Amino acid sequence: MFTGNGIKLFTGTSHTELADIIARRLGVPLGKADVTRSGIGETSVRITESVREDDVYIVSTGCGQVNTALMELCIMIHACKIASAKRITAVVPLFPYARQDKKDKSRAPITAKLVANIIQKSGCDHVICKWIAVSVLAVVSPLAKKLYAEPSAIQYIRTNFDLANLVIVSPDAGGAKRATSMADRLGVDFALFHKERKKANEVSRMVLVGHVQGKVAILVDDMADTCGTLCLAAQHLSEAGATRVQGLVTHGILSGNALQTVMDSTLEKLVVTNTLPQEENVAKCSKIEVIDIGNVLAEVIRRSHYGESVSKLFNEVPY
Repeated sequence: MFTGNGIKLFTGTSHTELADIIARRLGVPLGKADVTRSGIGETSVRITESVREDDVYIVSTGCGQVNTALMELCIMIHACKIASAKRITAVVPLFPYARQDKKDKSRAPITAKLVANIIQKSGCDHVICKWIAVSVLAVVSPLAKKLYAEPSAIQYIRTNFDLANLVIVSPDAGGAKRATSMADRLGVDFALFHKERKKANEVSRMVLVGHVQGKVAILVDDMADTCGTLCLAAQHLSEAGATRVQGLVTHGILSGNALQTVMDSTLEKLVVTNTLPQEENVAKCSKIEVIDIGNVLAEVIRRSHYGESVSKLFNEVPY
């Protein structure tokens, strides 16, 4: 029986709701820490309980004021390090600057790698996150844990859809591997879109590869930011004869006019996980539905604490 002995769970201000869910699942209280900001925006952190020789987990995610959340995380890690914590793990569902993970232009920095280095230098031993480039994760720690939202997504699909008439669709070629993996595990058909761009962030043409006529189409992706591509893909699927179209993504960033774009689209529903706070988005848009991944993160923490394998969670959702 898990008692939580030796575990300390802390959180910054970026996603306290998720931290509460994880704490309840683990049966441990959230650690006491004062996080404040000065008049000029400097972050101050004080851990108000002992963490000496404890296994410390700090929940933070890359959303809202991302730079503030990142500094909170690093300062909290450093505070626990100098307070003699035995091991410090950052639980970062959405890694800050994860999309800046490659040098795609001359003199462009690999910012995700820089952020990974900063977190490591702060005193972090391990990082737990969902959907991030392996190259970035390797910078933080060779034992970094990259989790997949695929098991939760598959469980949701099996619970809510008739697989006999389903097709999994990737909105771009980059997500083909993820979508084909899900389609294979579900035993359903697969389709994808080939995108042509005239300039950055503007899709000029989308070509559907695959058959969706008379089927329920599930668009799967790792992130939904402005939702322009996702909603355009949904429109094409409807025009191609799909009877219903839903979106299923890991990180619902939903910035700018994303919520209105989703409301005006042919998407019946956009399902996201709670790697980011979604309470306001759900209140503003009736098409948003949230899958809770707090139980998965809690189980990763439990397994990590006891030295058990985490790879089992790549294929199944804990109960």
